[in-house]
Amino acid sequence: MSTFPMLLGMVTLVFLVLRVLPGDPIAVLAAQSGGSAADVARLRAEYGLDRPLGVQYVLYLLNLARGNLGRSLYTGQTVSQLIAQQVPATLALTGAAMLVAVGLGLPLGIVAAQRRGTWIDSLCMDLAVVGVSVPIVLSGLVMILVFGLALRWLPATGQGTLGHLVMPAAVMGLSSAGSIARLVRAHLGEVLDEQFISVGRAKGLSEGVLLVRYALRNVLPPVLTLIGLQFGFMLSGAVVTESIFARQGLGRTLVDAILYQDYPVVQGVVLVSAGIYTGINLTVDLAHGFLDPRIVYE
Repeated sequence: MSTFPMLLGMVTLVFLVLRVLPGDPIAVLAAQSGGSAADVARLRAEYGLDRPLGVQYVLYLLNLARGNLGRSLYTGQTVSQLIAQQVPATLALTGAAMLVAVGLGLPLGIVAAQRRGTWIDSLCMDLAVVGVSVPIVLSGLVMILVFGLALRWLPATGQGTLGHLVMPAAVMGLSSAGSIARLVRAHLGEVLDEQFISVGRAKGLSEGVLLVRYALRNVLPPVLTLIGLQFGFMLSGAVVTESIFARQGLGRTLVDAILYQDYPVVQGVVLVSAGIYTGINLTVDLAHGFLDPRIVYE
């Protein structure tokens, strides 16, 4: 029940912020095309920007209820079509980045938990801290310079092949991998000290069986919660990553729309991104119920 108020609040905030920012996108648009004052007035009326703010807001909500996100002020293309063209690229990037995050963070956390108090534990956690601490901008530029320009192992910018996806996914995934590793290390370390693990060892169960069949099952719920949160961070990180690597996607579209004050596109991208994030977290909640039957949803 809290999802709708959250989305409504976000939509309202974005709507208001865009309209209090300095600048007039309609006047800029008319000036670029050599339009007159009459053209400015016509465009404002066409997009409903000549009406009082309250009326604009109500009309916007009514259009949303009908599934109409409006049209871009600059291209005239419907926002729905524009977003539909960009969503696959961003989902591919965030999905690949999440695979990197889980593929690195989970083993790193497991090794650290099993070797607590040793130099291996310290090394794993130091690597995790580095992953969390390094900004996406810095790691992205370093990867482009080293692997794209110096070694020429991977394409530095653009998209179209799996090779173009490697560096952006690695940049976004490394930060989340550090967070996952630290969480796994903390929770798994506690589980490995539980009595049922000691009983399993006394019965002759191997460390692999204890880890896979018993210990990790208790660690997965908090890890899934973190993955859901990290997916939201990745959607926001796509704004920077897509710009650095010159990739098309929701993030790059949002940046361009903000620069040009393209109200309908900004509102549409924010709304769709929030909807994707909400859907991911709903999936995580349902997965919790599968992993822990004691959880009851009302």
